[in-house]
Order: sequence, then C-alpha cells, then structure tokens
Amino acid sequence: MILLKYLLYIFIGLSTITTLAQDVDVLDAQVVDSLYREDQVYIGITFNLLSNKPSSFEQNGLSAGIQAGFIRDFPINKRRNKAIGIGFGMALDTYNQNLFISDQEGIPSIFEIVDESVENVTNRFTSYTLEMPIEYRWRTSTATKYSFWRIHVGMKLGYIVRFNTTYQDNVLDITSTDIPEINKFQYGPSFSFGYGAFNFQGYYGLNNLFNDNALLNTEEVGIQVMRLGLVFYFL
Repeated sequence: MILLKYLLYIFIGLSTITTLAQDVDVLDAQVVDSLYREDQVYIGITFNLLSNKPSSFEQNGLSAGIQAGFIRDFPINKRRNKAIGIGFGMALDTYNQNLFISDQEGIPSIFEIVDESVENVTNRFTSYTLEMPIEYRWRTSTATKYSFWRIHVGMKLGYIVRFNTTYQDNVLDITSTDIPEINKFQYGPSFSFGYGAFNFQGYYGLNNLFNDNALLNTEEVGIQVMRLGLVFYFL
C-alpha cells in the first residue's frame, strides 16, 4: 500500500536524523540565547479510528494518516518553559471501511453498506486537510538543552480541501470526489507528550465528518474522527 510505504520512508528518515542530531555538540556554549523559542517542524503518523457510526458500519484493514507542518512558539513566562504554540500544516488521512458513497450531480449522494458477499473489495475515504494547531506547551527545556520532556494540549482546527471515496472490486472501480454532505470545517482537542523528538499524540473530532443530509436509509451517517499515533518535533 502506497501510504504504508510513505510511513516507512518517514520513519527511517526520522530515525536517521535523530541519531545524527545526538552526535552534534553544542557550539559556542558561552553564548546563551535568553530569548530562545521552541519553534518546531513536526511530522506525525497516526492510526485513524471512527466513532459515532451508523449501525452496520465497520472499519476494516489499516486506516492511517500523515501530518506535517510548523509551529511558532510564544513563551509566556520568564523561564520560557511555558508557551502558546500556533501552527499551520497539512494532513493526509485514509479510512478503510464498508460504507459505499456515490456522488450524483444535482441530487444528494447515495450512502450504502457494501454487500458482504462481494469478494476482493477495497473501499476507503481519503481526506486532505489544512490544519491549524493551537497549543498550551509545557517543557523542561533550556536555551542549551535540546532533549527534554514536553506536554502539549490544545485544539486543532482543520479545513478539508479534498475528500474522495474509492470503491474497487472484481468488476467495478468507482471514485467519487464531489460529496456535498462533507463537513469541511473540522475541530477538536489534541495532545502530545514525550521526550526528545519522539512523542505520542492524539486528536478527537468534536463535529461529524458528514452533515445532517448524509443518510443511510433513514439513519444519519454522522461519524467522528479519532487519531492516535506518534509525532516527531525538530527545531
């Protein structure tokens, strides 16, 4: 799977960068920046889960995501171990499941559960989202200490710039890209914690992925997103 290959490349690259960084001595130790910031580039990988699901809806296979971006750090105390972080990034997420969606120009999209008797089925959602993390940040860093404990909690705002569904079996290959029932604006609480470059992360979407017009028979489709995984920070 292409996404798994990307995740493997990212993990190998991050491991190499971290190993090299550990071998670099701090230069000019006599010069200490008393106004240092923890501005950071971040790269994340996640497993994606779905909640608030309609009956008979099931996830299957691997649902994963990749996130990357930059966070600007604004310290709020003299020691500079507490800060507000505001960032901008992009997320690519996939969700393998059994909900078939067919877009129809000028009329509502069709939502159906994939027939279990059909063999060799691939059915997934893919979303591309612009994200703005807003965090309260606590850490044990100093101006010359680059590996430290951190806890970040906050909100993540997102706007889905592209959403498509893919259905494939032995006969059909259908892709839908114009789905008006998508809630493009997404938001929810987020957190990360850990030591050095490697940290755990989580996010839970507070609003539904689909609006009230998305119906499976007479039941609202709804669906909320939860992501759990790792995030890597680099100065």
